[in-house]
Amino acid sequence: MGGCAGSRRRRLSDSEGEETVPEPRPPLLDHQGAHWKNAVGFWLLGLCNNFSYVVMLSAAHDILSHERTSGNQSHVDPGPAPIPHNSSSRFDCNSVSTAAVLLADILPTLVIKLLAPLGLHLLPYSPRVLVSGICAAGSFVLVAFSHSVGTSLCGVVLASISSGLGEVTFLSLTAFYPRAVISWWSSGTGGAGLLGALSYLGLTQAGLSPQQTLLSMLGIPALLLASYFLLLTSPEAQDPGGEEEAESSARQPLIRTEAPESKPGSSSSLSLRERWTVFKVWMMAGFELLFFRNTSLSHAQQYRWYQMLYQAGVFASRSSLRCCHIRFTWALALLQCLNLAFLLADVWFGFLPSIYFVFLIILYEGLLGGAAYVNTFHNIALETSDEHREFAMAATCISDTLGISLSGLLALPLHDFLCQLS
Repeated sequence: MGGCAGSRRRRLSDSEGEETVPEPRPPLLDHQGAHWKNAVGFWLLGLCNNFSYVVMLSAAHDILSHERTSGNQSHVDPGPAPIPHNSSSRFDCNSVSTAAVLLADILPTLVIKLLAPLGLHLLPYSPRVLVSGICAAGSFVLVAFSHSVGTSLCGVVLASISSGLGEVTFLSLTAFYPRAVISWWSSGTGGAGLLGALSYLGLTQAGLSPQQTLLSMLGIPALLLASYFLLLTSPEAQDPGGEEEAESSARQPLIRTEAPESKPGSSSSLSLRERWTVFKVWMMAGFELLFFRNTSLSHAQQYRWYQMLYQAGVFASRSSLRCCHIRFTWALALLQCLNLAFLLADVWFGFLPSIYFVFLIILYEGLLGGAAYVNTFHNIALETSDEHREFAMAATCISDTLGISLSGLLALPLHDFLCQLS
């Protein structure tokens, strides 16, 4: 955070009771400037926080590939599909499902989110952001220089720690800013999906090795730290009591004795969010099995295109809150179930004649997933009281991550079963 605002923010989270004299409310021009700084700041935080997570998913097929040479210096072949890893199966399967990368990318996040209400409040915001940025940078370096799948998965775990800690931290932080920053954060996370998948696809298609591609992304963690420490303004610029409220909340347990207040129907939206996430990411883990031989794209390139198109749909819908607000998110869950059934049927029977039909379906799936994310958090912001909003934002992350973890666990036996088919 810049200038005096940065010093006030650090005092906000790091001090233990230092008294300050409240400053007068800033003039309208300064208020508008602070609004846009915070909007851009939260968009960049969403982008940078989820970037390493998305890149690891996009690189999942490369991480598990048996054709990578020592030092991860293999050149990405833009030509036709290579010889299948499992010639007895029509799916060109890796011996390990990409769901293994998904689990490494999400289980540490789940642990962080489950433990966050018990002790994360003891750690001020600034150290949390520093740890998140360091873990993100470490993940790129470790996977880039890895010589084995096991070491690569350790790098994926670092990306998961970064993403999970950052999401809990920044969503809790939105409670001390105007509600509009939630839509900017959501749009930024959608942008991370699109830019992360597109950059990995584009750079490898251009001829860079996976190692060179990952190392070129080390500027993203630096941008995360700059956005938090140099761009965001102090909450008091929005609310004269914001600093005292945030400082007090940073030292209070996230779990309270009383239940969070909410409007009727809000609890059901959380359970539905968990349900649709299971279907959504189960399908993502099955992308690896949607393999077409009648195309010039290799299997690895097909997988990268699936990830990029899905994330493009997510970005578009997560940025649409100002244009379209969906109150009944259960409808999105139902449509996700239909998508899952249709694509599983195609994996089994192979009735789609071209990969371009799958491209359209995956883009549509991304639109559904992104809309469910941003509308769920928007509904929570509207339906919870001010004193409970920080807790509600952090707690809701758990349902999302739990759904992804369950989908990864289900995808592992599904992958093995389908790969045994001739």
